[in-house]
Amino acid sequence: MAGSTYGNIFKITTWGESHGKAVGVVVDGCPAGVPLCEEDIQFFLDRRKPGQSAYTTQRNEDDKVEILSGIFEGKTTGTPISLVVHNKDHHSADYSQIAECYRPGHADYTFDEKYGFRDYRGGGRSSGRETIGRVAAGAIASKILESLNISIMTYSKSIGNVSINYNNFNKDEIQKNPMYMPDSNAAKLAGDMLKEKMAEMDSVGGIIECVVAGMPTGVGEPVFDKLDANLAKAIMSIGAVKGIEIGDGFAVATSNQRHDGFKVENGHISKTSNHAGGVLGGISDGSPIVLRAAIKPTPSIAMTQQTVNKSMENIDINIKGRHDPIIVPRAVVVVESMVAVTIVDLLFQSMTSRMDNIIKFFK
Repeated sequence: MAGSTYGNIFKITTWGESHGKAVGVVVDGCPAGVPLCEEDIQFFLDRRKPGQSAYTTQRNEDDKVEILSGIFEGKTTGTPISLVVHNKDHHSADYSQIAECYRPGHADYTFDEKYGFRDYRGGGRSSGRETIGRVAAGAIASKILESLNISIMTYSKSIGNVSINYNNFNKDEIQKNPMYMPDSNAAKLAGDMLKEKMAEMDSVGGIIECVVAGMPTGVGEPVFDKLDANLAKAIMSIGAVKGIEIGDGFAVATSNQRHDGFKVENGHISKTSNHAGGVLGGISDGSPIVLRAAIKPTPSIAMTQQTVNKSMENIDINIKGRHDPIIVPRAVVVVESMVAVTIVDLLFQSMTSRMDNIIKFFK
Protein backbone atom coordinates (compact mmCIF):
# COMPACT_ATOMS: atom_id res chain seq x y z
CA MET A 1 0.00 0.00 0.00
CA ALA A 2 1.45 3.33 -1.08
CA GLY A 3 0.77 6.65 0.58
CA SER A 4 1.64 6.00 4.23
CA THR A 5 4.53 8.49 4.19
CA TYR A 6 4.17 12.28 4.47
CA GLY A 7 6.79 15.03 4.30
CA ASN A 8 9.98 15.81 2.37
CA ILE A 9 12.70 16.47 4.98
CA PHE A 10 10.82 15.96 8.25
CA LYS A 11 9.17 12.75 7.12
CA ILE A 12 6.69 10.50 8.89
CA THR A 13 5.51 6.98 8.02
CA THR A 14 2.55 5.58 9.97
CA TRP A 15 1.91 1.84 10.16
CA GLY A 16 -0.45 -0.72 11.72
CA GLU A 17 -4.13 -1.60 11.73
CA SER A 18 -6.98 -0.98 14.16
CA HIS A 19 -7.19 -4.62 15.27
CA GLY A 20 -3.60 -5.63 14.61
CA LYS A 21 -0.96 -6.09 17.30
CA ALA A 22 0.09 -2.43 17.32
CA VAL A 23 0.10 0.90 15.54
CA GLY A 24 2.93 3.39 15.29
CA VAL A 25 5.09 5.75 13.31
CA VAL A 26 8.66 6.19 12.11
CA VAL A 27 9.87 9.82 12.09
CA ASP A 28 12.85 10.54 9.87
CA GLY A 29 14.66 13.85 9.46
CA CYS A 30 14.38 15.02 13.05
CA PRO A 31 17.53 16.95 14.05
CA ALA A 32 19.76 15.66 16.81
CA GLY A 33 19.60 17.38 20.17
CA VAL A 34 15.83 17.82 20.60
CA PRO A 35 14.93 17.04 24.25
CA LEU A 36 12.36 14.22 24.03
CA CYS A 37 10.93 11.52 26.27
CA GLU A 38 7.89 9.26 26.22
CA GLU A 39 6.00 11.62 28.53
CA ASP A 40 6.22 14.39 25.90
CA ILE A 41 4.50 12.14 23.38
CA GLN A 42 2.07 10.62 25.88
CA PHE A 43 0.66 14.07 26.68
CA PHE A 44 -0.46 14.38 23.06
CA LEU A 45 -1.76 10.81 22.81
CA ASP A 46 -3.83 11.24 25.97
CA ARG A 47 -5.73 14.04 24.21
CA ARG A 48 -6.95 11.65 21.49
CA LYS A 49 -7.30 8.34 23.34
CA PRO A 50 -10.73 6.69 23.69
CA GLY A 51 -12.85 6.61 26.81
CA GLN A 52 -12.23 10.22 27.88
CA SER A 53 -15.94 10.95 28.34
CA ALA A 54 -19.44 9.68 27.64
CA TYR A 55 -19.14 11.22 24.18
CA THR A 56 -16.26 9.01 22.97
CA THR A 57 -15.92 5.32 22.17
CA GLN A 58 -15.54 3.23 25.30
CA ARG A 59 -12.81 1.07 23.78
CA ASN A 60 -10.48 0.65 26.76
CA GLU A 61 -7.03 1.52 25.42
CA ASP A 62 -4.39 3.34 27.47
CA ASP A 63 -2.48 4.13 24.24
CA LYS A 64 0.85 3.88 26.08
CA VAL A 65 3.68 4.87 23.77
CA GLU A 66 7.09 3.22 23.64
CA ILE A 67 10.13 4.78 21.96
CA LEU A 68 12.10 2.07 20.14
CA SER A 69 14.88 4.11 18.54
CA GLY A 70 16.33 7.53 17.90
CA ILE A 71 16.69 8.71 21.52
CA PHE A 72 19.75 8.63 23.76
CA GLU A 73 20.10 10.23 27.19
CA GLY A 74 16.86 12.18 26.73
CA LYS A 75 17.65 13.73 23.35
CA THR A 76 17.12 12.85 19.71
CA THR A 77 20.17 11.39 17.95
CA GLY A 78 19.31 12.44 14.39
CA THR A 79 18.50 8.85 13.42
CA PRO A 80 14.95 7.59 12.66
CA ILE A 81 12.65 7.69 15.67
CA SER A 82 10.39 4.64 15.88
CA LEU A 83 7.33 4.76 18.15
CA VAL A 84 4.85 1.99 18.95
CA VAL A 85 1.49 1.76 20.73
CA HIS A 86 0.15 -1.76 21.34
CA ASN A 87 -3.54 -2.56 20.76
CA LYS A 88 -5.01 -4.30 23.79
CA ASP A 89 -8.81 -3.97 23.74
CA HIS A 90 -9.87 -4.84 20.19
CA HIS A 91 -13.18 -6.72 19.97
CA SER A 92 -12.89 -8.12 16.45
CA ALA A 93 -16.04 -10.22 16.83
CA ASP A 94 -18.08 -7.00 16.89
CA TYR A 95 -17.26 -6.60 13.19
CA SER A 96 -18.09 -10.11 11.92
CA GLN A 97 -21.54 -8.93 10.80
CA ILE A 98 -20.06 -6.48 8.32
CA ALA A 99 -17.53 -8.88 6.75
CA GLU A 100 -19.84 -9.44 3.78
CA CYS A 101 -21.40 -5.97 3.47
CA TYR A 102 -20.34 -2.34 3.19
CA ARG A 103 -20.88 0.23 5.94
CA PRO A 104 -22.27 3.56 4.69
CA GLY A 105 -19.78 6.41 5.05
CA HIS A 106 -16.79 4.06 5.45
CA ALA A 107 -14.04 2.90 3.09
CA ASP A 108 -15.24 -0.73 3.01
CA TYR A 109 -16.49 -0.62 -0.59
CA THR A 110 -13.59 1.40 -2.01
CA PHE A 111 -10.98 -0.82 -0.29
CA ASP A 112 -12.56 -3.92 -1.80
CA GLU A 113 -12.64 -2.31 -5.23
CA LYS A 114 -9.01 -1.18 -5.02
CA TYR A 115 -7.34 -4.20 -3.39
CA GLY A 116 -9.85 -7.02 -3.84
CA PHE A 117 -9.53 -7.55 -0.10
CA ARG A 118 -10.03 -5.60 3.12
CA ASP A 119 -9.50 -5.92 6.85
CA TYR A 120 -13.09 -5.49 8.07
CA ARG A 121 -12.06 -5.49 11.77
CA GLY A 122 -12.52 -1.84 12.64
CA GLY A 123 -11.50 -0.65 9.20
CA GLY A 124 -7.84 -1.71 9.24
CA ARG A 125 -5.68 1.13 7.90
CA SER A 126 -8.72 3.37 7.37
CA SER A 127 -9.53 3.27 11.08
CA GLY A 128 -9.21 6.31 13.29
CA ARG A 129 -6.49 4.45 15.24
CA GLU A 130 -4.13 5.17 12.35
CA THR A 131 -4.03 8.74 13.67
CA ILE A 132 -2.07 7.57 16.73
CA GLY A 133 1.08 7.65 14.59
CA ARG A 134 0.26 11.14 13.34
CA VAL A 135 -0.25 12.45 16.87
CA ALA A 136 2.96 10.88 18.14
CA ALA A 137 4.87 12.51 15.27
CA GLY A 138 3.05 15.77 15.95
CA ALA A 139 4.32 15.75 19.52
CA ILE A 140 7.90 15.66 18.22
CA ALA A 141 7.21 18.41 15.67
CA SER A 142 5.63 20.54 18.39
CA LYS A 143 8.79 20.25 20.51
CA ILE A 144 10.77 21.63 17.58
CA LEU A 145 8.29 24.48 17.07
CA GLU A 146 8.34 25.26 20.80
CA SER A 147 12.10 25.88 20.61
CA LEU A 148 11.38 28.42 17.83
CA ASN A 149 8.64 30.16 19.87
CA ILE A 150 5.98 28.98 17.42
CA SER A 151 2.78 27.91 19.16
CA ILE A 152 -0.36 26.14 17.93
CA MET A 153 -3.79 26.54 19.52
CA THR A 154 -6.49 24.16 18.30
CA TYR A 155 -10.07 23.73 19.48
CA SER A 156 -13.62 22.83 18.52
CA LYS A 157 -15.22 25.87 16.88
CA SER A 158 -18.57 24.16 16.50
CA ILE A 159 -20.22 20.84 17.27
CA GLY A 160 -23.39 20.15 15.33
CA ASN A 161 -25.38 23.37 15.34
CA VAL A 162 -23.65 24.73 18.47
CA SER A 163 -20.88 27.28 17.81
CA ILE A 164 -18.58 29.10 20.21
CA ASN A 165 -19.11 32.79 20.99
CA TYR A 166 -15.79 34.58 20.48
CA ASN A 167 -16.83 37.11 23.15
CA ASN A 168 -16.61 34.22 25.63
CA PHE A 169 -13.29 32.92 24.29
CA ASN A 170 -11.06 31.50 27.02
CA LYS A 171 -7.97 29.58 25.92
CA ASP A 172 -7.67 27.90 29.34
CA GLU A 173 -11.15 26.43 28.94
CA ILE A 174 -10.15 24.22 25.97
CA GLN A 175 -8.58 21.49 28.12
CA LYS A 176 -11.26 21.73 30.82
CA ASN A 177 -14.30 20.37 28.98
CA PRO A 178 -14.82 17.16 26.95
CA MET A 179 -15.76 19.18 23.85
CA TYR A 180 -12.37 20.96 23.71
CA MET A 181 -14.23 24.24 23.26
CA PRO A 182 -12.83 27.62 24.42
CA ASP A 183 -16.35 28.66 25.48
CA SER A 184 -17.80 26.87 28.52
CA ASN A 185 -21.38 27.88 27.68
CA ALA A 186 -21.11 26.44 24.18
CA ALA A 187 -19.51 23.28 25.57
CA LYS A 188 -22.50 22.69 27.86
CA LEU A 189 -25.00 23.28 25.06
CA ALA A 190 -23.05 20.92 22.81
CA GLY A 191 -23.08 18.25 25.52
CA ASP A 192 -26.85 18.53 25.93
CA MET A 193 -27.36 18.31 22.17
CA LEU A 194 -25.09 15.25 21.94
CA LYS A 195 -27.09 13.43 24.62
CA GLU A 196 -30.21 13.91 22.51
CA LYS A 197 -28.44 12.61 19.39
CA MET A 198 -27.11 9.58 21.26
CA ALA A 199 -30.64 8.78 22.47
CA GLU A 200 -31.73 8.93 18.82
CA MET A 201 -28.82 6.59 17.86
CA ASP A 202 -27.46 9.37 15.66
CA SER A 203 -24.19 11.34 15.41
CA VAL A 204 -23.02 14.85 14.51
CA GLY A 205 -20.00 16.56 12.98
CA GLY A 206 -18.39 19.93 13.59
CA ILE A 207 -15.59 22.36 12.78
CA ILE A 208 -12.09 22.45 14.26
CA GLU A 209 -10.20 25.75 14.22
CA CYS A 210 -6.40 25.99 14.42
CA VAL A 211 -4.31 29.13 14.98
CA VAL A 212 -0.51 29.14 14.59
CA ALA A 213 1.24 32.09 16.26
CA GLY A 214 4.87 33.19 16.02
CA MET A 215 5.35 32.12 12.40
CA PRO A 216 8.30 33.79 10.65
CA THR A 217 7.83 35.17 7.17
CA GLY A 218 9.09 33.27 4.14
CA VAL A 219 8.05 29.70 5.00
CA GLY A 220 6.56 27.71 2.13
CA GLU A 221 7.38 27.21 -1.53
CA PRO A 222 5.66 29.25 -4.27
CA VAL A 223 4.42 26.47 -6.58
CA PHE A 224 3.47 22.89 -5.62
CA ASP A 225 4.75 23.02 -2.03
CA LYS A 226 2.78 26.09 -1.01
CA LEU A 227 2.31 26.37 2.74
CA ASP A 228 -1.47 26.47 2.39
CA ALA A 229 -1.49 23.68 -0.22
CA ASN A 230 0.56 21.38 2.02
CA LEU A 231 -1.62 22.22 5.02
CA ALA A 232 -4.69 21.39 2.95
CA LYS A 233 -3.24 18.02 1.93
CA ALA A 234 -2.20 17.24 5.50
CA ILE A 235 -5.62 18.06 6.95
CA MET A 236 -7.60 16.41 4.14
CA SER A 237 -5.58 13.22 4.67
CA ILE A 238 -7.33 12.82 8.05
CA GLY A 239 -10.10 10.30 7.53
CA ALA A 240 -13.08 12.26 8.87
CA VAL A 241 -12.25 15.62 7.26
CA LYS A 242 -14.46 16.71 4.35
CA GLY A 243 -13.33 20.31 3.91
CA ILE A 244 -10.72 22.90 4.88
CA GLU A 245 -10.55 26.67 4.68
CA ILE A 246 -7.70 29.07 5.41
CA GLY A 247 -8.25 32.64 6.57
CA ASP A 248 -11.69 33.83 5.47
CA GLY A 249 -11.99 30.71 3.33
CA PHE A 250 -15.19 30.35 1.33
CA ALA A 251 -16.46 33.74 2.55
CA VAL A 252 -14.09 35.46 0.09
CA ALA A 253 -16.28 34.26 -2.80
CA THR A 254 -19.08 36.64 -1.79
CA SER A 255 -17.04 39.56 -0.44
CA ASN A 256 -16.26 42.78 -2.24
CA GLN A 257 -12.91 43.56 -0.63
CA ARG A 258 -10.90 41.23 1.57
CA HIS A 259 -7.34 42.13 0.61
CA ASP A 260 -5.04 42.81 3.57
CA GLY A 261 -3.19 46.12 3.61
CA PHE A 262 0.38 46.58 4.84
CA LYS A 263 1.85 48.99 7.39
CA VAL A 264 5.20 49.69 9.05
CA GLU A 265 5.13 49.48 12.82
CA ASN A 266 8.15 49.63 15.12
CA GLY A 267 10.43 49.13 12.15
CA HIS A 268 8.64 45.98 10.94
CA ILE A 269 6.19 45.37 8.11
CA SER A 270 2.87 43.90 9.18
CA LYS A 271 -0.67 43.64 7.82
CA THR A 272 -3.65 45.78 8.67
CA SER A 273 -5.90 42.69 8.73
CA ASN A 274 -5.56 38.93 8.27
CA HIS A 275 -8.25 37.81 5.84
CA ALA A 276 -5.60 35.69 4.06
CA GLY A 277 -4.99 33.63 7.19
CA GLY A 278 -1.24 34.19 7.33
CA VAL A 279 -0.34 32.95 3.84
CA LEU A 280 0.33 34.95 0.65
CA GLY A 281 1.46 33.26 -2.56
CA GLY A 282 1.90 30.01 -0.68
CA ILE A 283 4.41 31.64 1.72
CA SER A 284 3.91 32.70 5.34
CA ASP A 285 3.52 36.47 5.77
CA GLY A 286 4.25 36.68 9.51
CA SER A 287 0.60 36.87 10.59
CA PRO A 288 -1.05 34.06 12.54
CA ILE A 289 -2.01 31.12 10.35
CA VAL A 290 -5.73 30.46 10.73
CA LEU A 291 -7.40 27.34 9.32
CA ARG A 292 -10.58 25.37 9.87
CA ALA A 293 -11.41 21.73 9.17
CA ALA A 294 -14.92 20.37 8.65
CA ILE A 295 -15.43 16.98 10.33
CA LYS A 296 -18.24 14.72 9.18
CA PRO A 297 -20.67 12.96 11.54
CA THR A 298 -19.51 9.53 12.71
CA PRO A 299 -20.82 7.06 10.11
CA SER A 300 -20.95 4.10 12.55
CA ILE A 301 -24.34 4.54 14.19
CA ALA A 302 -26.93 2.12 15.59
CA MET A 303 -29.68 3.69 13.50
CA THR A 304 -30.85 1.53 10.57
CA GLN A 305 -29.03 2.40 7.34
CA GLN A 306 -29.32 1.17 3.76
CA THR A 307 -26.43 -0.72 2.16
CA VAL A 308 -25.54 -3.71 -0.02
CA ASN A 309 -23.64 -6.96 0.50
CA LYS A 310 -21.11 -8.78 -1.65
CA SER A 311 -23.91 -10.87 -3.14
CA MET A 312 -25.26 -7.67 -4.73
CA GLU A 313 -28.34 -7.61 -2.49
CA ASN A 314 -29.91 -4.49 -1.00
CA ILE A 315 -29.98 -4.83 2.79
CA ASP A 316 -30.48 -2.80 5.96
CA ILE A 317 -27.75 -2.61 8.60
CA ASN A 318 -27.48 -1.61 12.26
CA ILE A 319 -23.80 -1.22 13.12
CA LYS A 320 -22.73 -2.77 16.42
CA GLY A 321 -19.57 -2.12 18.41
CA ARG A 322 -18.04 0.77 20.35
CA HIS A 323 -18.04 4.01 18.38
CA ASP A 324 -17.77 7.75 18.96
CA PRO A 325 -21.07 9.65 18.66
CA ILE A 326 -18.85 12.53 17.56
CA ILE A 327 -15.27 12.59 16.27
CA VAL A 328 -14.57 16.32 16.65
CA PRO A 329 -13.12 16.51 20.22
CA ARG A 330 -10.63 13.67 19.67
CA ALA A 331 -9.73 14.99 16.22
CA VAL A 332 -8.60 18.36 17.63
CA VAL A 333 -5.12 17.05 18.49
CA VAL A 334 -4.92 15.16 15.16
CA VAL A 335 -5.45 18.41 13.23
CA GLU A 336 -2.92 20.16 15.46
CA SER A 337 -0.37 17.40 14.92
CA MET A 338 -0.64 17.43 11.12
CA VAL A 339 -0.27 21.22 11.13
CA ALA A 340 2.86 20.92 13.29
CA VAL A 341 4.41 18.24 11.06
CA THR A 342 3.70 20.29 7.91
CA ILE A 343 5.16 23.50 9.30
CA VAL A 344 8.34 21.81 10.56
CA ASP A 345 8.88 20.15 7.18
CA LEU A 346 8.51 23.48 5.34
CA LEU A 347 10.68 25.29 7.87
CA PHE A 348 13.46 22.83 7.13
CA GLN A 349 12.97 23.28 3.37
CA SER A 350 13.15 27.05 3.80
CA MET A 351 16.61 26.86 5.38
CA THR A 352 18.19 26.51 1.91
CA SER A 353 16.11 29.22 0.18
CA ARG A 354 18.84 31.90 0.38
CA MET A 355 22.57 31.68 -0.25
CA ASP A 356 23.38 34.18 2.49
CA ASN A 357 21.73 31.89 5.04
CA ILE A 358 23.74 28.91 3.80
CA ILE A 359 26.99 30.90 4.01
CA LYS A 360 26.07 32.11 7.49
CA PHE A 361 25.45 28.57 8.65
CA PHE A 362 28.60 26.94 7.27
CA LYS A 363 30.94 29.82 8.14
